[in-house]
Amino acid sequence: MLYRLPNWFLSLFLYVALLFSSCFNKSVDGKFTILTTTGMLGDAIKNIVKEDAEVVSLMGPGIDPHTYQTTHKDVQKLIHADMIFYNGLYLEGKMTDLLEKMAKTRKVYAASDALHKTQLIYEDIFPIGIDPHIWFDVRLWKQVVAFISQKLQEARPESAAYYEENTIAYLKTLALLHQEVTAQMQSIPAQQRVLITAHDAFGYFGKAYDTEVVGLQGISTVAECGLKDIHRIVELILKRNIKAVFFETSVSDKSMRAVLEGCAHYGHKVKIGGCLYSDALGAAGTPAESYCGMIKANTIAIVNALK
Repeated sequence: MLYRLPNWFLSLFLYVALLFSSCFNKSVDGKFTILTTTGMLGDAIKNIVKEDAEVVSLMGPGIDPHTYQTTHKDVQKLIHADMIFYNGLYLEGKMTDLLEKMAKTRKVYAASDALHKTQLIYEDIFPIGIDPHIWFDVRLWKQVVAFISQKLQEARPESAAYYEENTIAYLKTLALLHQEVTAQMQSIPAQQRVLITAHDAFGYFGKAYDTEVVGLQGISTVAECGLKDIHRIVELILKRNIKAVFFETSVSDKSMRAVLEGCAHYGHKVKIGGCLYSDALGAAGTPAESYCGMIKANTIAIVNALK
């Protein structure tokens, strides 16, 4: 079991390390190292830099960033990174304050800074009142990719032309992905286009692809759902005759199974539409190991279950 450092100790340790050792931000083998919090950000950067830099992501498959606690190994990675990108909008929970402090003296950037406030979804139930799951609108993610590429080109002017070329190619891929998802979601009759998930991570997806989204747990998984939440979802399913609900790879299925039991109690059979990727990519070797693969896998599961 990994030892979890108290947040105050982590902040103090990192501050002292950065203050007294300017060489800490260089990787051991001398290769330029870019650290990200989530796999989605890591995948975006890999498409930009290819083999020109080392990309390390703290949060692997199935990891919930809302409740993630930094380890001693993470501290070492943060110290040695030449650049750091995080999602922002409080997705990283307790890490947010630390990353914001580091940004004052290091090349540390919040990917969400790529977006204008009018593009964000505001929800009172989240700590800062903003939904952080911006990657589920592929159009917004294109803006994030362009923003990251700009910061990388500024940091490594010797590779700027190469990064720009790779970025243009990747943005074309994302544009095609958006068109594909739009067409597939439109194939579901409007009245059946209701996505019920473990937590409210798909707000941007719903807004972008004209889909009603209902989360059992709310935007952040930090707050646990109660009986009221379960009854609310059961009543909605019965009233709308919804065919399927969805689990998530980074969220416990306990509460959603309680919803299924509640529906069964009233004689309404609801199928499990699949296990969607919400806050993390899939494992290496699976179709969802990349950002595009994750979006495609989710869309296929949703269409197959609701159409």
